Amino acid sequence: MLVRFKSPATETITMFGDDAVQLLKLMGATGRVPGGLNEADTQAAMRQLESAMEDMKTRTNADTAARPADNEDVASDEDKDLHRSAPIPLENRAVPLLSLLKRAAAAKAPVTWEAGR
Repeated sequence: MLVRFKSPATETITMFGDDAVQLLKLMGATGRVPGGLNEADTQAAMRQLESAMEDMKTRTNADTAARPADNEDVASDEDKDLHRSAPIPLENRAVPLLSLLKRAAAAKAPVTWEAGR
């Protein structure tokens, strides 16, 4: 499933459904699609999502262990598949939604979301 976020103040953005639902919940929404925020709630949702992303970044950086030096003889699953890219963290996926929320809040505009195609 895809989720499309819309606001009269900005362009439409589309996200994968699982990521969109997680972000909706982090910004204080129910996570149900379709849904929306009125002009008064957009600013609070933006602040809540920003705060959640900062907390997530802090936890991610605190939990990250240092990689072994190149000369250390340590094998891991990560080493077996060097050509596989790392998953994109949720805090990176939140950037377009945060931008949409900031512009909608500045314009005092509502934000809606619906299932996309």
